Amino acid sequence: MKLIAGLGNPGAKYDRTKHNTGFMALDHYLKENGLTLDRDKFEGLYSKQKINGEDVILLEPQTYMNESGRSVAQIAKFFKIAPEDILIIHDDMDMPIAKIRIRAGGKSGGHNGIKSIIADLGTEKFNRLKIGIRHPQKQSVVSWVLTPFDADQQKAMDQAFATSAKIIDDFIAGKSAQYLMNKYN
Repeated sequence: MKLIAGLGNPGAKYDRTKHNTGFMALDHYLKENGLTLDRDKFEGLYSKQKINGEDVILLEPQTYMNESGRSVAQIAKFFKIAPEDILIIHDDMDMPIAKIRIRAGGKSGGHNGIKSIIADLGTEKFNRLKIGIRHPQKQSVVSWVLTPFDADQQKAMDQAFATSAKIIDDFIAGKSAQYLMNKYN
């Protein structure tokens, strides 16, 4: 079984903001595949699906970004999902807008959602699909991550979300993290 979790903050106030890049990427995948998050449990909205013969949980934690680990860990524990079968999709300020990078484990890179997941899973050995949102130029980090993309940025992000959908499919198909890094990084 695989777990794909997109990170973000719940509620209309945060909808379409840069910090909700994980939610937007997962929403793109859901829409492309005619799926919805139809269950509300484990402090998240999720769906359990059979995709290409593989059991898959698609999750958007509803705990706010800094507590994402609670939801991810509850689902992983309940469904007995190994860390190497988890893919977390999140924003990354240290990369240009819409740049994609796959990582298999490692530190949080200062991302509070990833810090929370590491703490609650008790391991760094889970996969990440990072999507660049760029570091703010002339505003605070909080202001930057909680504002929407401008039109040009959104166009680039939409292309990144389309690529993310391919990465999700490859991950579900059992492609290794090394394969994904070689193909998409």
